[in-house]
Order: sequence, then structure tokens, then C-alpha cells
Amino acid sequence: MTDTAIAWDTYSRQRPERRPTNARGETTWFNWTQYADHGPGVELLDLPAGGRVLDLGCGKGGNAAHLAALGMDAVGVDISPVQLSAAEERWGDTPGLELRHADALAYLREDGADFDAVYSVYGVVWFTDPAALLPLVRARLRPGGTLAFSQRPPVEGCYGRQASYIPRGGDEDPLVVKRWDYEPDAWEELLKEHGYMDTRATVVSAPSGDRKVGALIVQARTARTTTRPPAMSGQAWRPYSSSF
Repeated sequence: MTDTAIAWDTYSRQRPERRPTNARGETTWFNWTQYADHGPGVELLDLPAGGRVLDLGCGKGGNAAHLAALGMDAVGVDISPVQLSAAEERWGDTPGLELRHADALAYLREDGADFDAVYSVYGVVWFTDPAALLPLVRARLRPGGTLAFSQRPPVEGCYGRQASYIPRGGDEDPLVVKRWDYEPDAWEELLKEHGYMDTRATVVSAPSGDRKVGALIVQARTARTTTRPPAMSGQAWRPYSSSF
């Protein structure tokens, strides 16, 4: 097992399970932020009915399961066996959901499937060199397809590759994983440099109260062509959601 997989296995054991239902009584839902029942929803992915969507770093599978429940063909990829075991236990029987144990870059290089949208919620996009990841994602997106991801906003002055620490307890040193932090306008420019269009990066404020850290949500799409797959035919690019 790689050091990265060990790190995310350790992280997974420290995280609570997703609630059985959310505040609206729903058994599946999509959450972009670190706060329950907060922020925009699946509209940011701009998916057609029955679209195909990829979750990079799906964790315990709740977001991908929600998309499958909506009738999408959802693929969740994660490097952590512990994360995927939890996802399989809770969501494994969900029609339309496929869970894959793989390194994200290897999956994107080797699988060859295309998608209407690719997304990452505090996942792979945050923890992978964008110079390696963004071209591979773009190659897997259908014309007019959406890339969307969320992560914590950067600490002022701490940009580019940073270190995240996952505690192990006792006398053991914490595990270290790399992450990539940029301000919203820097993300927009970086995506444009890699051939994406209609880039938008916005910080969603935290819920009211004493919570201070919001969530950075980034959207972009690939260029349209006259050879769009039939599943996307006639599907206009809708304006970005005004919900954040």
C-alpha cells in the first residue's frame, strides 16, 4: 500500500459517517462544503439527464450515491481501501453507482471513458499537482463538460504546494500529504492556461455563527464542438448558479 493510501485510510477512520438523513429528511444529498446542509447543490455540475459523472476522491461515497439516485451514471474513484469499504457497505447496491479503487491520475490515464462532468469535494483536485491533473481531466470531459471542485480557501500568503498533516495519535509523527492552494483568481487563470473556459472561483461564506472558514468552489468547462455526443445534444450551457 502506498504512503498516500495509508494517509487517507488513517484520515477515514477519524471522520464521522454521513448522517442517515439530512435536515430535509433526504437519504441522499450533495454537499460541496465542510458544513452540513449548506451551500449549492448538483446544479453546479450542469449535468444532462442520465449523464455520466466522475467523483475524484469519492471518500465514503455519499455525493456519488446521490447522483446515481438522481439517475446519473456515477463513478467514484478513491485510493483508500478503508474509504471505499465504507462506501461499498452503505451505497454498494445503488443502481448506477460504480466504485473504483485506484490512484486518480492512473485511472484518468488508463480508463479511457469520457464524462459529462468531473468533480472533487475536498478531494483529489486539492491534493494533486494541477499541472499533472488538469490536462488528464480535460481529456476525459466531453465537449462542453464541467469540471467543478471545492476545498478550503488558502491561508493568506501560503500558495502553491503546501503540507497537510493527518494526526495518528500517541507518539507517532503525523502523516503528511501535499495539497495545492491558490486564490480564486489564480485558479481561474490556471484553468484557462490548461484550456478550460468559463472559469469561475468563488468563496462561499460559512454558515452564520462562530464558524469562520468558508469553502472555495471552482467551476470550468471544456470547449464545445460540433461533434458533441448524442447524450449532450441540444443541452445549453446554463449560467452559473446564483446560489453562491
